[in-house]
Amino acid sequence: MVLFFTTFFIAYTALNYYVFIRGWQALATIPAAKPFYLIIFILVSYGYVFSKVLYKYLHPILYDIWLGAGAIWFAYLVYFILAILLIDIIRLFDSWFQFLPLFISKNYELSKKVLAILVIALVSLIVFLGNLNKRDIKIKTLELSLPRGDSKLSELNVVMASDIHLSPIDGERLLSRIVNKINSLNPDIILFAGDIVDDKAEVLNQRGIGESFNKLRAKYGVYSITGNHEFINEVESTVAYMKKFGMEVIRDAYILVDSSFYLVGREDRAMPQFTGKERKSLVSIVESISTNHPRILLDHTPVNLMEAAENKINLQLSGHTHHGQMFPANLITNLIYEVSWGYLKKGNTHYYVSSGAGTWGPPVRTASSSEIVNIRLKFID
Repeated sequence: MVLFFTTFFIAYTALNYYVFIRGWQALATIPAAKPFYLIIFILVSYGYVFSKVLYKYLHPILYDIWLGAGAIWFAYLVYFILAILLIDIIRLFDSWFQFLPLFISKNYELSKKVLAILVIALVSLIVFLGNLNKRDIKIKTLELSLPRGDSKLSELNVVMASDIHLSPIDGERLLSRIVNKINSLNPDIILFAGDIVDDKAEVLNQRGIGESFNKLRAKYGVYSITGNHEFINEVESTVAYMKKFGMEVIRDAYILVDSSFYLVGREDRAMPQFTGKERKSLVSIVESISTNHPRILLDHTPVNLMEAAENKINLQLSGHTHHGQMFPANLITNLIYEVSWGYLKKGNTHYYVSSGAGTWGPPVRTASSSEIVNIRLKFID
């Protein structure tokens, strides 16, 4: 874990330096502005990291502002890097073929300032539009048929959400909108596929974030599992936080609901990194199931998908990927995961990987949409 964070910090610093030095060069003829630029750049670019480390010593308002500024910076950093990389490639080719207008080289310092302003304006527009897109939570509807087996039900209206990532950045206002949308679908059961939180329970409780969970209404109740962010933010206190709001958290176990179907919930695969303990294998969780009821699995990270099919899972629901959240990360998640977002069927098992209802880090989506998933199940003979 120390190695991971050290590697991340070094890489993050290198990327920030790549952006910082271009801004520093653009201020070559305004030396008085450089000290202010340096201070502001450090405070904002490391705001997310510093605020998380120092949260116990910061006033809540200062923490929320610094955290939010640092989170937004992640989005700016991505698109500043892409813009600067494109500019550097163009400059390289121009050094070979001299195709740029002559007035640029004749007015080099002015050209740098104008270009800097254009890049800032363009990136700001992208981040703004990405924030608007993130706020538009869509309803994804699926109609699936599962074998009835021993179930006494003929149908089930499931509403699933994942990756809400509650924090002072996206808090009670976001949660209230999600809860209202979920309730509007008249669910029989509500399932959360992990990453409910993006901050410690202490911080969320202090700000009253989570109260809207109490408004959720479903005939068979509200169930959740852990995601990697539950472990990042101290899993036991986070699970207690979720239970406080009426969720039943299924941790490497299964529950028979209304004598009609099984809910199987797995700990997230990040568990060993934070606890030193391995999560149970799926086969060891379900091996004591002796009846032929339909099986629905909640597993936050969609890896080793065949494992569900091999253990007679009828439907697996996952999240985690955000489908990249910000372009071009979706190209990477498409390479990493068998399904980065959406529906898949392998053998007799249905899978759905949600892009998530919230966002991690910057409240920005440019590669995917926020969503709540409404799955209308029919149990057939």
